[in-house]
Amino acid sequence: MNTHIYKIVLCFLLFLFFANSFAQNGNLETANVKYDKYQFIDAREIYLKVVSNGYRSAEIYRKLSETYYFNSEYKGASKWYYKLINEFPNDLVVTDYFRASQCFKSSGDLQQAEKLMKIYEAKGGKALTVDSYKNVADTLFEKGVNDKLFELNKITVNTDYSDFGPTFYGDKIVFASSDKSANSFEGKSVDLSGWDKQPFLDLYEVVVDEDMNLKEVELLKGDVNTKYHESTAVFSKDGNTMYFTRNNFLNGKKKRDKDFVIRLKVYKATKNGDTWGDVTELPFNDDNYSVGHPALNPEEDRLYFASDMPGTLGMSDLWYVDILGSNNYSEPINMGAEVNTVARETFPFVSVENNLYFSSDGHNGLGGLDIFITKLKEDGYGEIVTFGAPINSMKDDFSFIIKEGRIGYFTSNRDGEEGSKGDDIYQMWERCEITIQGPVTDEETGALISDVEVTLLGSNNNEIITFITGDDALFTFHLDCNERYVIRAKKDGYNPKEEIFETPKNPKTIEMPIVLNMPLTLKVSDPCPPNDLGCKLTLQPIYFDYDDSNIRLDAEIELAKILAALKEYPELKIHIESHTDSRGRDSYNLKLSQRRARSTLKWLYDKGISKRRLSAKGYGESQIINACGNDIDCSDEDHQLNRRSMFIIKD
Repeated sequence: MNTHIYKIVLCFLLFLFFANSFAQNGNLETANVKYDKYQFIDAREIYLKVVSNGYRSAEIYRKLSETYYFNSEYKGASKWYYKLINEFPNDLVVTDYFRASQCFKSSGDLQQAEKLMKIYEAKGGKALTVDSYKNVADTLFEKGVNDKLFELNKITVNTDYSDFGPTFYGDKIVFASSDKSANSFEGKSVDLSGWDKQPFLDLYEVVVDEDMNLKEVELLKGDVNTKYHESTAVFSKDGNTMYFTRNNFLNGKKKRDKDFVIRLKVYKATKNGDTWGDVTELPFNDDNYSVGHPALNPEEDRLYFASDMPGTLGMSDLWYVDILGSNNYSEPINMGAEVNTVARETFPFVSVENNLYFSSDGHNGLGGLDIFITKLKEDGYGEIVTFGAPINSMKDDFSFIIKEGRIGYFTSNRDGEEGSKGDDIYQMWERCEITIQGPVTDEETGALISDVEVTLLGSNNNEIITFITGDDALFTFHLDCNERYVIRAKKDGYNPKEEIFETPKNPKTIEMPIVLNMPLTLKVSDPCPPNDLGCKLTLQPIYFDYDDSNIRLDAEIELAKILAALKEYPELKIHIESHTDSRGRDSYNLKLSQRRARSTLKWLYDKGISKRRLSAKGYGESQIINACGNDIDCSDEDHQLNRRSMFIIKD
């Protein structure tokens, strides 16, 4: 029998009360050579012969199913699960439905798979949620954003000029662009602003579909855009109010400061039908300083902005006003030295999670303007943290907006060499990845277990990856969020372990230890001795009723396995050992065990096995396998473990 069949036999361990595995490699190497030719008895073939001879039970169907299931031979497993479910519906355990469903799904019978999965869930079967395990990398502001994974692309509507300042507007984004060239936006002349020889900025809108694709760009309708610069807008939730940035220009008149500079101001506009009008200047603007880049909090009762107004700590600071009514505002309040530095803080954005995102070249970053985040609290602000790559770069990164857990946008000139002319808008989304990691340990001793085969399977029962643990016994898998997975662990001498679990909707690193237990026979003895045929066949012990030597019906199926092995291997000879429990007199139990040994022997004789190939002996209660000796109070189930027959391969 080859190594593949060797693995098959190991798969019987999971549901067998007295099941055992083949000897570990070290034991096999030291085994007596007279048993070599029987080391790899093919247990699956023996089981198949037993069934073909007319023996059937839920237990043997389950064993056969799992010889295929645990070796990913799902088509073969489906056949035997079908028989198990249809012939022994009252003997099923909950996991039978799950494993059968997985097999039928892999075999293409999706209707049957769904039916069985519903039964599994109705009977209380459900996937574990990994939140029940230790979460070792928590949320954004407990751990920081460097642990978050992002993917990004330039949006398709970027131009050769400056494109920046995206904002959410229903199913659209609105952004500023200085390209009005005929090949990009039809019907618009190209007016160059004096400071950088670029066209003046206007506000544009573009629909974003469900797949995050951008449609055709349109100029924002109404009285918002003028012949001077317009940029960075924010919209109320009902979509009827807009705050935006514009040069100091209103009603056809421009104003300058004392140095003849046209400053920036924040304006308010109201939607009328599908156009914007009623443009008004906010009262905290001034001709002598700039106010721009407005942002609303989730409650829409506070407006944040950037300004160099008197009281500013650096080149520009973040400020806010409380919105007291339709056109009434509090006095501007500086956000203070925790947020503002002696350099630039600008482009604020407040998310629905009340996280303040802004850009700064005064806080410690990668270079140029970088994007920072802090949690807005009633009594101040949380820790200020920042993104690593790919969000921040050595160049300017700014005007960041995000629908947390879904999609975001920001501006960067990382690919340009001409300053603001290289500004492009990037679309970004969080790659929701769950990291599952943990050690594999022994249930009884707590010791780390190396050389464990740990396999990750997807919701369609597809094998994703198999990992062999090293000396540290650790495994690590990277998974998608909000998905169902199965982790399966197998090793010689241990019951296989299978965990069904669902990942959460947000990125986390989860500690998920796997604890393996040995079958009962391995806890009281070494792994399969090379001469123990019952162990090799993962044989259920041949149990007898109390004070009885008759072969029970359930024992006949086990004896049928021995019979099949004897017929499959004509040179095989076995010695039958019969044992009793400790109840009753020792001398009586010895005689009882001898009767049981002869009863077992006769069953095999009657099936045509030659007497020269068989021998038998009763040992009474002299070889108790648990603590249930004389005068020890044990349950009948514990006593029954000692009422058994064993089958030893002879020379």
